[in-house]
Amino acid sequence: MSGNIIGERFLLMTFGESHGKCVGAVLDGCPAGLALAEADVQSELDLRKPGQSIVTTTRREEDRVEIMSGVFNGHTTGAPLMMMIRNEDKDSRSYDAIINTPRPGHADLTARSKYGGFNDYRGGGRFSGRITASFVMGGAVAKKLLKEALGIDVVAYSLEIGGVKAKNFTFEDARANRYSNEVRAPTSEAAEEMKRKIIEVRGKGNSLGGIVECVATNLPVGLGEPVFASLDSDLAKIALSIPAVKGVEFGSGFSSARSTGLENNDEYFFDRGKVSTRSNNSGGILGGLSNGMPVVYRVAFKPASSIASKQTTVDLRSGKEADLVVPGRHDPTVVPRAVPVMENVTALVLADHAIRAGMIPPVLGRND
Repeated sequence: MSGNIIGERFLLMTFGESHGKCVGAVLDGCPAGLALAEADVQSELDLRKPGQSIVTTTRREEDRVEIMSGVFNGHTTGAPLMMMIRNEDKDSRSYDAIINTPRPGHADLTARSKYGGFNDYRGGGRFSGRITASFVMGGAVAKKLLKEALGIDVVAYSLEIGGVKAKNFTFEDARANRYSNEVRAPTSEAAEEMKRKIIEVRGKGNSLGGIVECVATNLPVGLGEPVFASLDSDLAKIALSIPAVKGVEFGSGFSSARSTGLENNDEYFFDRGKVSTRSNNSGGILGGLSNGMPVVYRVAFKPASSIASKQTTVDLRSGKEADLVVPGRHDPTVVPRAVPVMENVTALVLADHAIRAGMIPPVLGRND
């Protein structure tokens, strides 16, 4: 597995499997002098950890982070940061029972084929949503760095779950409300309907997909390195690295295919002497570069693949078809727990590009 590192100047390497001893992150390229404590990372991890409500898996993990290197006297040193959480509430028995009957919708069969059966299949192993805890560890550092160095904020929320879409809200509504409800919706009305739909579908042994929208504000103009490291291509790459993601769109996205140039172009005007746009159909990115408007993009998550309904699979021992009801503890939808993941992976990309552009120095302040 050689694809475990992302970034150019602000690099994240992730490690660990769902039912292994731990999952963790090594973050290289973080400037020296950033005030950082385990509590800064823990607050982000707490937003994605399992077992917090009826709309998530019943697996209960404390996800207590340990920073093993790269911090001294409360500040980053410029050396690699190594962070980890231990896997404690794991029960692998149900996975041993289905080792030869791959779950539909999962990577069980493809991973077994690629790695000759040597991969850790328990809980999905390296292909589990559990690995996104590593994304959050690195992203928590990136979020703090962006806020303190450039004043950049990153906010995500559940825009849609199971066809229930949040409507009539502002960015400030979303910022204020998203973590005040179990489904991470921007309004209480949407939250109630989304939760009702999740409980209904879960009761039928099924699952739901949805859409997370992410907005980054206060960006400077010019983040991005066209053409193959443009801001939107790097954001799309990291988003598509999240398990269960099947689609990404920026700004007006796919709806732009049904509009005209006159409708979709963002017209310019002067706003107190600064060039701005009257709309934001570009999603804050033009030519692969941030244009100073909020970066807005949406990510589609497929329905959680592990469901309690009977499905057809194959028995790799007998060579025959077989019925399967997936045992174990699973999320009825991944969307609520994906919200903090989206915020943190977005921050990782923005921090990397800000460092590449020289907008964040290698040392923050002096201590000598």
